[in-house]
Amino acid sequence: MAKDILNISCPSCGAPAEFDIVRQIYACRYCGGTVELEKAKQDKAQFQAAIRKKNKESAGKYPLMTTTCTGCGATLVFEENEAVTTCDFCERKLVRKKFVGTEDVPTAVIPFAVTRKEAIEKLRAWCEANPGKEESGQLLPELDNLSGYYLPYRMTRGPVSCEVRQNHAAKFSLARGYLHDEFVNCSDQFDNLVLDAMEPYDLADLKEFDYAYVAGQRMKITDIPEKEANRRLNEEVRENYRVFFEKIWETKALSIITKVDPVVTSPVLLPVYYLKKGDLIAAVNGQTGKVSVKELKRHSYLSVPWWVGTIAVLLLALGMVFGITMLAAGNLAGAGFFRGVLGVFYLIVFAAMFGQGFDNKFSVSHYRNILTSGEQTFRREKGKLIPRDEVLKRKIAEPVFMETVDKQEIPVTYAFQKKRRIVGILILGMVMVFLPVIIALFINGFNFAGISLGGSAVWFCIAVPTVPIIMSQVGFQEIYNSPRLFVDVPDGSATGEVATGGGRKKKRVYKDGQTKPGKALLTVLAMCLHPIGWIVIAVIALMVYLTAF
Repeated sequence: MAKDILNISCPSCGAPAEFDIVRQIYACRYCGGTVELEKAKQDKAQFQAAIRKKNKESAGKYPLMTTTCTGCGATLVFEENEAVTTCDFCERKLVRKKFVGTEDVPTAVIPFAVTRKEAIEKLRAWCEANPGKEESGQLLPELDNLSGYYLPYRMTRGPVSCEVRQNHAAKFSLARGYLHDEFVNCSDQFDNLVLDAMEPYDLADLKEFDYAYVAGQRMKITDIPEKEANRRLNEEVRENYRVFFEKIWETKALSIITKVDPVVTSPVLLPVYYLKKGDLIAAVNGQTGKVSVKELKRHSYLSVPWWVGTIAVLLLALGMVFGITMLAAGNLAGAGFFRGVLGVFYLIVFAAMFGQGFDNKFSVSHYRNILTSGEQTFRREKGKLIPRDEVLKRKIAEPVFMETVDKQEIPVTYAFQKKRRIVGILILGMVMVFLPVIIALFINGFNFAGISLGGSAVWFCIAVPTVPIIMSQVGFQEIYNSPRLFVDVPDGSATGEVATGGGRKKKRVYKDGQTKPGKALLTVLAMCLHPIGWIVIAVIALMVYLTAF
């Protein structure tokens, strides 16, 4: 059943076609047959429409009732002879009426594999394994209130596009991905984060929906609008991909915008045991036995404004100014005054550079962690619930970045190399500030006693104010605006490579319009050959001479 609902079949040989993220098409790895995205969407829509029609026609065969809460709006479907008089979620009175099949009827279901008694034992085992937690003490007396539901989910499969940037950077990077199977909770009364933490499910047990599965269990009806379902989908996808992007960008301060283009969108029922008592919320996966519990303690996260990151650069620059002026003049008062004046100048310039378009306020975000029973899950074999040998994991395709290189769009790997590049920028900044002094030391044989810093006073007056600004604006900001690009090449076939293993290396490439180091050097040489360049070189040479001798 899972194969029919999820897979896109090759039109030539019938084998499952896999999505090619680079070409944005489904391709068969056996015969090379392809399926366009729109054709795949049409085929799946027709398949699901046929299932919905079949289920709607068969709804009348089962003596089912619908209960709608007059308070929170929750709607449950249950057997006709089941006594349901109050809402499980807000404890208000319920309205009972005969159930009639609707368009919300699911097309697939994963049946319960864990009994209620077993689910209680799994939750009890979690409490006993975490005796020091406040949640454990409050859960143990409430275990008998654990209730089982078939909850409405929307199962989605399809391409994903992501826009990513570091919070203080100006440019977005575009990435492509693929959603293999993401389940979005479509019930308003259940905590989405708690339910998300007890996933994933094993799709091998996915069955075509039949009302016989509802017998003995309550079935929750979808009660969120399409807009909210889409918001939850993009939120879950964004958080799933955040792990990849944080590793690449080497920071958590990222803005991520995701957009899913669903090829398969199917309403399904998933088995869940759920317990809610005030702020205490716990869930048990009705298929795998995985436990998730919402932490009672609330945590806070402080977001700092743009200017905090520039304070370090400012202090470094002012310290450098103070040291230079002390060495040059030997006057503590004069050095302090000069540092103060320059400090005000730096603050004004930094505010002009970074203050536009970025968040410049402190903000505090609150959250509660979700605790789980770990990666160990269970399966039923010969009537017994036994541990699974394999670890169930979400199938998330790694993001692929596309860039135009030599007039051709190709997949590349991003490498920001943040720490390495920051160190390089700082070293380059120090070299630029002390360039005449460094050259003078080479000329006079590193005779530090013979150096006269006053000879480079003009250079210091120009470099000390401007270099820190250039470091902040061009250097640090460009780390995130211009990642280094690499492509896979056969081992040993190119220079400037980074070993990746498996007989492959990564060769650095440059996207169209990006300045290569060789071209940058030629530009500098061309400037030196210009008449103005001759004057600059003559002035620097004079300062070097005065400093060295």
